[in-house]
Amino acid sequence: MTPVNVGLLGIVSLFVLVLLRVPVSVTMLIIALVGNIVLTPAGVAAAMAKFGSDLILMTQNYSLSVIPLFVLMGLLLSKADLGADLYEVANYSLGRLKGGMAMATIAASAAFGSVCGSVMAAVSTISSTAGLEMKKYGYDPYFAAGVTAVGSTLSIVIPPSTSLVVYGILTEESIGQVLMGGFIPGVMAMILLMLTVPVVLYFKPSLAPEAIKEKIPFPRHRAKYIWAVPAIFVVCIGGIYGGIFTPTESGAVGAFASLVFTILTGRMSWKIYLDSLKASVRVSAMTFLMIIGGSMFGQFLMRSRIPGYLVRFVMSLDVAPFWIVLVILLIYTILGTMMDAMAILVIMTPIIYPIIINLGYNGVWFGVMSIMMLLSGLCTPPVGIVSLLAAQINNLPSAKVFLMQWPFWVTLLISCVLLTAFPQIVLFLPNLMFRR
Repeated sequence: MTPVNVGLLGIVSLFVLVLLRVPVSVTMLIIALVGNIVLTPAGVAAAMAKFGSDLILMTQNYSLSVIPLFVLMGLLLSKADLGADLYEVANYSLGRLKGGMAMATIAASAAFGSVCGSVMAAVSTISSTAGLEMKKYGYDPYFAAGVTAVGSTLSIVIPPSTSLVVYGILTEESIGQVLMGGFIPGVMAMILLMLTVPVVLYFKPSLAPEAIKEKIPFPRHRAKYIWAVPAIFVVCIGGIYGGIFTPTESGAVGAFASLVFTILTGRMSWKIYLDSLKASVRVSAMTFLMIIGGSMFGQFLMRSRIPGYLVRFVMSLDVAPFWIVLVILLIYTILGTMMDAMAILVIMTPIIYPIIINLGYNGVWFGVMSIMMLLSGLCTPPVGIVSLLAAQINNLPSAKVFLMQWPFWVTLLISCVLLTAFPQIVLFLPNLMFRR
């Protein structure tokens, strides 16, 4: 059996095991181990020794240390009820408009994502507050849940995003540049999603109440806390942009600042602190296992020569690179309907990244584009985990929540088309960092 055939068999086996609900990280490690044994002429002992040494070297990757710090920062702020603070203040500004509470929910989700980095924390925090408030004021409950879910997906593209960090680790692109590349696209997607609300209500005005005439009281008890968002964001992301911090140092500063914030505001207790630490360890461990599995699977593919074969095949096609990229992004979208976003990222990146680079595209741009395409998968049945969680929190059937989201799903695809047509939207900030 040729190395290419071994690689193809490994890819097919991977998707079969994933469909059988075997954990993706475990599946990739098993296939990488078996594949390397088959491709090692020196025998099983030599393959096992090489596999073990590669695992040890991978766990010593300094870049991995940024993940638990960003995760802890997000969990501390989530448990400090900062998402509710942001929602109340955003609702004060937009709530009087027809659909204003829905737009406020999207804005609050994006703002919380800028200091959270975890889509699950964002949807849990925002949905538990915004969903109930929107229903109380006469919004369609399915529309309310759908909006909270869609808005929360922005957490995986607006820095500090753990998904962008994982992409940087897998491809050895600059993590700082990848993080900065997600900022403008994330803000652009937020604005487009907010503008989608009045468009939807124009065709279905019954989904939201009429504009409120009475003045919404200013939430002073909430507003005094939201200073933490710009402060922590500027310190963390501004520190990376200005070359003051490495991403790991930025995560450490952000986690410490979040801890200080929760203590100063009286929202910290020993139980909350321990719960945050335990959740951070659990999430980080799962992410580490996924990254290690993806890296080992990538090494196996390199040994099988699959990436090189695919590069030569794609380069031989008489097709403009733009159309090849669109097909790749379509594949990401389809996979997003069947698999978890992080799983797609670690499986597909080792296969697709060499093709993108050889087509002449920028690796930072493709990283942000990958994450943007996965946003739609987070809201798409049957594995739209964010929508399922929003439906569960609001005690609603998930099928109707999915149905209410399709206009926003189209908006996310339009955002991706804009980023494909105008790569400088992604590369503007990273290019400024490069010149410093």
